[in-house]
Amino acid sequence: MFEILERSEMAQGTVVMNVIRAPKIAAKARPGQFVILRANETGERIPLTMADTDSAQGTITIIYQVVGKSTALFKTLQVGQFFLDVLGPLGQPTHIEKQEGLIICIGGGTGTAVVHPITKGFKNAGNRVVAIIGARTKDLLIMEDKMTAASSQLKVCTDDGSYGHHGFVSDILKEFIDSGQKISTVVAAGPVPMMKAIANMTRPHGIQTLVSLNSIMIDGTGMCGGCRVSVGGKNQFTCVDGPEFDGHQVDFDGLMQRLAAYKEQEAQSMNEASHTCKLGQDR
Repeated sequence: MFEILERSEMAQGTVVMNVIRAPKIAAKARPGQFVILRANETGERIPLTMADTDSAQGTITIIYQVVGKSTALFKTLQVGQFFLDVLGPLGQPTHIEKQEGLIICIGGGTGTAVVHPITKGFKNAGNRVVAIIGARTKDLLIMEDKMTAASSQLKVCTDDGSYGHHGFVSDILKEFIDSGQKISTVVAAGPVPMMKAIANMTRPHGIQTLVSLNSIMIDGTGMCGGCRVSVGGKNQFTCVDGPEFDGHQVDFDGLMQRLAAYKEQEAQSMNEASHTCKLGQDR
């Protein structure tokens, strides 16, 4: 049993943050890794990247968007209640070292939670790190204060111009590329079209680009095969070979098709979970 010590809602209540007591995981976790959570005995296993860890306090932080039946169940859990299972750390950690050029970490939507520990890790290794975060509108931005502290410089974007730069995170990235500054690595996490656009932008310049494909994971242990993705023409399993991959080698079109494969079933499951009619009255 893993106790929830802190809880808050962000992005108009569609995103939830939990700080969970998990000392053994916190002691071993590294940036880029994830955990698998289960709310109760009948609950689904959900892989989520850790947004932060504190080995001294023995805690991990998860941030998730409420998009389906299981995350809706997670949202009902309050401070003092428990997740039945938290398994981890899992996945390959981000390779972090001191580099000669600028490091740019980009988060779109809840992808900001994914890049937060990576940003902090690169900065702690002595790098100059620019963080770029974005959302559709100001109310949907998350972790601005955390990303400010984790980076050397923070740039904020909103699609509708309600806060920060009016436009996309790729706009800001282009400005840095066009400035002629040496960029060693770009790390991106967020919607697949965003990551595809960033990889296409950095490819002609030969800038190492890492993308996190955590959103495609299902089982999280490599057994189900549901997180297969083509990288450099070879099948990889996101949960055991990733979740980070070379963005210039990822087949993003195939990835988007896979993500859309079960949209209808996911919507049906969410509808059934929120259905409050008594048995027999919906006939």
